Amino acid sequence: MNPSEIVETLAKLGVTPTKGKGQNFLTDDRVADRQVEFAGIGKDDIVLEVGPGLGVLTHRLASKAKKVVAIEADRKLAEYLRGTLPENVELVEADALEVDFPPFDQMVSNLPYSISSPIIFKLLDYRFDKAVVMLQKEFADRMVARPGTDDYSRLTVNVFYRADCRILERVPASRFWPAPKVDSAVVEIVPRPAPFAVKSEKLFLSLVDSLFQHRRKKIGTILKMIGMVDAEQKASLPYVDLRVEALAPQQIGELADAVHDVRKK
Repeated sequence: MNPSEIVETLAKLGVTPTKGKGQNFLTDDRVADRQVEFAGIGKDDIVLEVGPGLGVLTHRLASKAKKVVAIEADRKLAEYLRGTLPENVELVEADALEVDFPPFDQMVSNLPYSISSPIIFKLLDYRFDKAVVMLQKEFADRMVARPGTDDYSRLTVNVFYRADCRILERVPASRFWPAPKVDSAVVEIVPRPAPFAVKSEKLFLSLVDSLFQHRRKKIGTILKMIGMVDAEQKASLPYVDLRVEALAPQQIGELADAVHDVRKK
């Protein structure tokens, strides 16, 4: 849909795009075509879409998949979609953060910017084959960041631990209406077994959260501050004089295992 069509349709529905809802509508059909092509959807696949908006991507997904489950939180947009979508689309009118995802093979979505982070963390808890999602470029950069960079984050480590991730293409802000203040990127996420083993996944993920929450402090200081180890236990741990941004995910795993061992003694 071009910008004038989007404006006209939204006006008829009485919908005013808001930053709070992260509503920016894709105006370039070629981008939507490439998203579907990147996903490689098969005729037996069930595809999950979060934030279908006006259905620009949804119709393309439905033409390839066995079934599409589209979750839309906006009541007026959901009402519009019910009258336009093909029969193999199941529309769920709900907040995607508050409902369980049904079984699905792939997620293909232009995610509302306002919920990108919690949706990605939620997605990583599910079993699926591939996700092709549009996100803020800055957020996508954090997903694939290298240690030692400003973009390296809790998100980076969580994604790396659970999946292969790569940026497929950059999408300028001008390809949306209303145009956001930042560019976007299409990202591919393919789940895989963790590339390194840890003795306690719960401890590892908790440690990742704590270290990045206080990323400007030295690791030893953080561990004592949060009560994870005492001074004597700290003395036998690796990396305590470094900051978390200096550690690769595997090294954070080594630290988690060391913490696990000293706490058992």
